[in-house]
Amino acid sequence: MNSAARRPVFPFAALIGQAPLQQALLLAAIDPALGGVLVAGPRGTAKSTAARALAELLPEGQLVNLPLGASEDRLIGTLDIETVLRDGSVRFSPGLLAKAHLGVLYVDEVNLLPDALVDALLDAAASGVNTVERDGVSHSHDASFVLIGTMNPEEGELRPQLIDRFGLMVELQNCFEQHVRQAIVKARLAFDLDPQGFRAGYAQQQAAYVQQIRAARAALPQLAFDDAVHARVSTLCIAAAVDGLRADLVMLRAARALAAFEQASAVTAEHVDRVAEAVLIHRRHSRDSQAHRDARENDASQGGGAGRPSASAEGNAPPADAAGDSEWGYLAPEPAATTQVKGVIPLSAKKR
Repeated sequence: MNSAARRPVFPFAALIGQAPLQQALLLAAIDPALGGVLVAGPRGTAKSTAARALAELLPEGQLVNLPLGASEDRLIGTLDIETVLRDGSVRFSPGLLAKAHLGVLYVDEVNLLPDALVDALLDAAASGVNTVERDGVSHSHDASFVLIGTMNPEEGELRPQLIDRFGLMVELQNCFEQHVRQAIVKARLAFDLDPQGFRAGYAQQQAAYVQQIRAARAALPQLAFDDAVHARVSTLCIAAAVDGLRADLVMLRAARALAAFEQASAVTAEHVDRVAEAVLIHRRHSRDSQAHRDARENDASQGGGAGRPSASAEGNAPPADAAGDSEWGYLAPEPAATTQVKGVIPLSAKKR
């Protein structure tokens, strides 16, 4: 289907009150290897509208939807093993990952997908390559796309191991500012009434976005990180007590993408600060909680009660945050008065 026959798309430049989301999507478009964007928020916060709007700015303008009931074969593609056995040639039927190449792969309610599918999505998004293996036969193809996953936290969370693999995350909230709500509704009504006329008013800004993305992609290899940038990234990631080094790498790449988008001559600590929240929001731990978690794991590895909170040096109470972090539902002991019950023979009397 050609672009003229498609349903008109709400312009990316016309989104209102979505600056953090727009920035995250643009960074992922400039460097798809960031690992995609996870967008969390309640219903009706323009998550799917933003995904469609971004796709229009990319070279292929392709938006591919992954339905909830999709099988792994439909996602990654299939190999015809009988053809291999018969004549030695590999017959590959492409899946949605191949179709999404150079475009956007949009996954609504990603938190409701089977873990295996989410794993395959994130692997391809980070590497830019999809590999299908069946009975010792494999086939690989390019799969460079912008992964956008959305979820409503009220309907369940993603496993921590999976949520960490999304490069960036944005949390949307319901808007309760009257003038902003009115502006959003007015824009939507104007678009619905006259899509082409509405889009014409943003044509120049849309063209500028397309040019900036193209130029930024070309500029990425020329931008390096100096020691000040590395130091700022390390400081922020240590303060957030993140697990591993993925946050450091994503933050550096996101800062570089932002610098490229703004046509800066170098990546600076300011660029780092401006992308940090989207990198850390789904990876941040408190330092106290992290230290307590590490202590529990160390205790468990040494046979000290399989991670049960231990008493502190001052008494029987565990560390202050144990009650919140412990899965044992630990409550600190409290003194209680004793009362003599009538009719009960003391133990000492029985021994006489």
